[in-house]
Amino acid sequence: MASNDGSKASEIFRGQVHLYKHLFAHTIDAMSLKWMVELSIPDIIHNHGQPITFQKLVSILQVSPTKVRGVQSLIHYLAHTGFFEIVSVHENMEEKEAYALTAASQLLVKDSDLCLAPTVEGFVDPGLTGVWSNLKKWTYEDDLTLFGVSVGSNLWEFLDKNPASDEAFNETLAADSKMMNMALKGCNWVFEGVESIVDVGGGTGITANTICEAFPNMKCIVLERPHMFKSIPKADAVLLKMVLHNWNDKDCRKILENCKEAISDKGKRGKVIVVDIVMNESEDEEELNELKLLYDVRMTCLINGKERKEEEWKKLFVEAGFQSYKISPFTGYLSLIQIYP
Repeated sequence: MASNDGSKASEIFRGQVHLYKHLFAHTIDAMSLKWMVELSIPDIIHNHGQPITFQKLVSILQVSPTKVRGVQSLIHYLAHTGFFEIVSVHENMEEKEAYALTAASQLLVKDSDLCLAPTVEGFVDPGLTGVWSNLKKWTYEDDLTLFGVSVGSNLWEFLDKNPASDEAFNETLAADSKMMNMALKGCNWVFEGVESIVDVGGGTGITANTICEAFPNMKCIVLERPHMFKSIPKADAVLLKMVLHNWNDKDCRKILENCKEAISDKGKRGKVIVVDIVMNESEDEEELNELKLLYDVRMTCLINGKERKEEEWKKLFVEAGFQSYKISPFTGYLSLIQIYP
């Protein structure tokens, strides 16, 4: 009996550890990244030219002696979560512990071509994160998004009325587009034979510019919402980059039907190019699968969108009148889907 009680207690305490870890991480994970970006710590290490000791880092940051222990805790936690690598360096004939950038923190160096620092700022914008406290209310409100139950409007209307949040949101998209554009440069085969393309939901045109640089003779058009629900200009191809996960199945079918009409007179050469998430829990590695699940929660709750499994994508394509599709790897978490009428 005592052994059974001990096992049950052990299980309860493991449950407590799991619960507390997620509760603490809820704020500390995101806000420690924000803190790191605001203090330009990745830039300091990058400009230092080699791993930096903690003593040197706090000296450059001019940290008050009363805050050194707290800063050390944050840096140590960020190293634990994979944003710094702890290495040994020799300094003044002594071996000391130092911090080096990892692949993740290198993306936060502000003068780099692939800087995602604006993404950190955008994701922790108070106007965009505060709505999550209303999940209970959202659960019982038919057809309303988290923004709907929180501020009385959808995301797009909220951004139109809040310039600061809109700027943070757009800077996030622009920064993320640079990553996708790097991937697009390795996918020239997708655009072979394409003389014209419409980038639907293309924002400020960063992706269209990348395509035009690679294919100077290609005609590129950027089309924003709500025009994609009305009609799409005729072209050899239509690009939907992280667009369809913003919408429910009914809206996606309408967008895809308009895409099909835009390329319908181009025969087999015409196609729609979708860059989006394909859920695959049985094959994805744990971290990748968790990111996709988080995206699904985010899109579903915030704007009534969704992430889709391959069979869900196929159903959408068939219902919109397409005959075939091909899925190819694209970036770390995105896939490239070519669909044909």
